[in-house]
Amino acid sequence: MQRQKKTIAATLMGLRRRKRSDIAADQIRELIITNGLVPGDRLPNEWIAPDTWNVSRGTLREALKVLESQGLTHSKTGPGGGVFVSSVEAEHAIRLLDNLFLHRPPSIADIYSIRKELEPLMAASVAGKLTPEAFARLQAKIRLYEDEPATAEEEYRQRMAELDFHDELARLCENRLLGFLCRFLVSLLQDMAVCREIYQQGNPILRETGLHYQVKLLRAIKSGNAARAAMIMREHMLAAEAYMLERAEIRRRPRTGNEPAPVS
Repeated sequence: MQRQKKTIAATLMGLRRRKRSDIAADQIRELIITNGLVPGDRLPNEWIAPDTWNVSRGTLREALKVLESQGLTHSKTGPGGGVFVSSVEAEHAIRLLDNLFLHRPPSIADIYSIRKELEPLMAASVAGKLTPEAFARLQAKIRLYEDEPATAEEEYRQRMAELDFHDELARLCENRLLGFLCRFLVSLLQDMAVCREIYQQGNPILRETGLHYQVKLLRAIKSGNAARAAMIMREHMLAAEAYMLERAEIRRRPRTGNEPAPVS
C-alpha cells in the first residue's frame, strides 16, 4: 500500500510539473477531435479565450504556439482572421520524430529489422496499381544514379537518390500508415551520422547492386506481380542490411598503423 501511495504521489507530481500552456493546448486539441473539426475550420472564439481555461493571455498565447508548432493549427490576422485547423504534413511529423531520435539514434540493425518487414509489404501493395505518371516518377529517381559518378560528392548524392527512390515509393503507397513508417525509416538513415559516413565511402559495386534490384523491382511492380515485388524488395533489404552492418563494424574497429583510412 505504501508503495502504491508513492507511485500515485509521483504521478501527481509529474502532472503538476506540466506547464499550464501545455495542458491548455491538450484541452483545445481534444475539443478539435471531439467536435470533428477538419483543416480549414475556424476555432470558436470561446475555445481560445483565456477565461475558458482559467489562464492568463500570455499562457493562452503560448498554448496556441504549441498547437501551431505541432502543425495542428495556424493563425490569420485581419478581417476573417482567427485560429484555424491545419493539415499536418507528413514531412513535418517525420522531422519531429527525427528530432526525437537525434541524440539517441536507433542502431542500423534496429532500423533494418523493421525495413525488412515493411518494405516488402509496401512493394507488394503498389504492384499493378501505379498510374503511368507515378511509375514515371519512380523511374526518374533511378535515372539520377544510372551513370558513373565523376566525384565523391556526386557518388554521395547518388546514394541519397537511392534512398529517395524508397521515399517516393512510400509516398505512392495507398496504406498511408505503412507509407509513413517506411518514409520515417528512410529519413532516419539519411540523418544518422554513422550512415552518412558509410554513404560517403566510395563503392561502385554497391551502386550497381542497388540499381539492379530497383530495376527488377520496377518490372515486378509494372507487371502487377505482388509476390515477386515483395521477394525482390526483401532481397534488396537483406543485401543493404548486410552491407551497412559490415561497414559499421569496420568503422568501429581501431585502425592499425598500416591500415588505410576509409575513402570519403
